[in-house]
Amino acid sequence: MNDTSHGVHIRGGSPADAPAVLAMLDSAVAWMNDRGNTEQWGTTPFSTQPARVEQVDRYLTENAPFIAELDGTPAAAMVLGSGPDPRIPITPSDEPERYVRLLVSDRRFAGRNLGSALLAHAVQETRRAGVRLLRVDCWAGGGGELVAFYERQGFTRTETFLFGSWPGQVLAQRVG
Repeated sequence: MNDTSHGVHIRGGSPADAPAVLAMLDSAVAWMNDRGNTEQWGTTPFSTQPARVEQVDRYLTENAPFIAELDGTPAAAMVLGSGPDPRIPITPSDEPERYVRLLVSDRRFAGRNLGSALLAHAVQETRRAGVRLLRVDCWAGGGGELVAFYERQGFTRTETFLFGSWPGQVLAQRVG
């Protein structure tokens, strides 16, 4: 568990957090669509897609989920795994790593730096595990705004990939 100076409390997540995480994903899809971004996560709410609901359940049971809360309300989520989703065509690491499988915030809490707080927590968790490599992949479309966000968090671009027609970028950060 972690408390930051901005009233954000980060706790371990569990399968019981699935409804909150799905609500965050649904709010993100609506927010992106309102801005003309229908490519990143599509136009259909995650909570209405059985495959996406199952994916969230797997994330919360097979990986290390973390929930950022504001005043006891789940406001953002991150899922750390030991590597990327095996369906995605990413070069495997030749060393142990932690991999950000999901990072999402409830758009009601935009501007509170919740993603930054969760990524700082990922660095701490990676270090605590004695691992030196933290990686993430993200959507590389839309002018690269999401890639730039991860670069501002200390990540460096490593490789690009296509998942179907979805352009992706892998980024890495060395954890000392």
